[in-house]
Amino acid sequence: MNLVEKILAKASGRTTVRPGDVVVANVDCLLLHDLSGYITSRVFDNEVRRPMRYPERVVMVFDHHFSPPSEERARMLEENRAFARRHGIHLFDCGSGNIHHVGVRRGFVRPGTIVVGSDSHTPVHGALGCFAAGLGNNSHAGTVMPFGKAWFRVPETIRIELSGTQKKGVVPRDAALWLTGQIGEGGAVYKALQFAGPFIKDLEMWDRWLFPLITIDVGGKCGFIEPDEKTIDFVRSLTTEPFDVITSDEDAEYVELRAYDISDLEPQVAASPTLGNVGPVGKFAGAPVQWAELGGHGGGRLQDIRQAAEILRGRKIAPGVKFNIVPSSREVFAEACQEGLVQTLHEAGCTWFPPSTGSNQAINMGAMANTEAMVSTHARNFPGRNGSPEAKMYLGSAYTVAASALAGKIADPRAYLV
Repeated sequence: MNLVEKILAKASGRTTVRPGDVVVANVDCLLLHDLSGYITSRVFDNEVRRPMRYPERVVMVFDHHFSPPSEERARMLEENRAFARRHGIHLFDCGSGNIHHVGVRRGFVRPGTIVVGSDSHTPVHGALGCFAAGLGNNSHAGTVMPFGKAWFRVPETIRIELSGTQKKGVVPRDAALWLTGQIGEGGAVYKALQFAGPFIKDLEMWDRWLFPLITIDVGGKCGFIEPDEKTIDFVRSLTTEPFDVITSDEDAEYVELRAYDISDLEPQVAASPTLGNVGPVGKFAGAPVQWAELGGHGGGRLQDIRQAAEILRGRKIAPGVKFNIVPSSREVFAEACQEGLVQTLHEAGCTWFPPSTGSNQAINMGAMANTEAMVSTHARNFPGRNGSPEAKMYLGSAYTVAASALAGKIADPRAYLV
């Protein structure tokens, strides 16, 4: 069996499982943000009306409404706070950071576990060697909260092997964007994606993170990377809670094997209307932008902030461009302060925001008019996601975002790297 099959078998009390089997498995962690938490809490209290079985396994993070723009939104957060107090779940209030980064940094996500959440990017946690999948709010309210369980159909697994060495100015986010296009939107429906190969093995943990992040956008159920010494050291630096390191058998079966060499890859950009509209930065170079942002579920990492500072140090962003910097967690903001990155980017004309998901869905910030365009490290670029459905959304690496903010248009970051 592979890692996913072993985890699902263990959590459901079975010796073995095969793709297509339906299992009822014990859930180790439920991650909710303020939007999904509000919906789930109402269903649980008003319709389920049972005690919460394992409140210590439930985590709610306020990362979308990090600064409520209206009385209605503020009331929703107050109801979430009351729900958390009533049931004794973990609550991380406004300014704590992005839901997924908070879940990892506070030790709730560990190898060998089952993690569920209503955010569609929950599979990102497979980077730590666990089974992580998004579920609907009613599933959380009806099975996870009262019973600590959820049901799954065991997915078939596609093994994706990446090799090669990236050129200067090309970073793991470029490879992840490119890989989304190679697999294709809907190219792996209800599959588990194993990301492997020497390229993945050489990456640090927060760069490995970027690959399971794309799982949902190609239709997958979950994504994962085999845990190794890097994984173990990383998790042990964050928590003293015990965990099991589960790995795939050598004879594990895969429905398909795909191999890619990223050695010739150039900086990539994904342009509206979908993530599949991805290509080399030169294809989109020159398109004007009025907004730039480091943020979102995959952005605002310390790596992103460092890359932006490398481009912008001693320079100023273009007139008419607004550049938002949104740390993924309070820890990242503290590290950016210690390294002098906050001052560097402030002097370049950037604006710092509280640790959160940033302009994701434009609930607190980042709404655009129909004539505007944004380039960001976000995970999505769908029409209407940030204001007008006619506004344009470009996704790229932090290098590309910073270079574009400097030029006032989509730009190749390699022109600004010494």
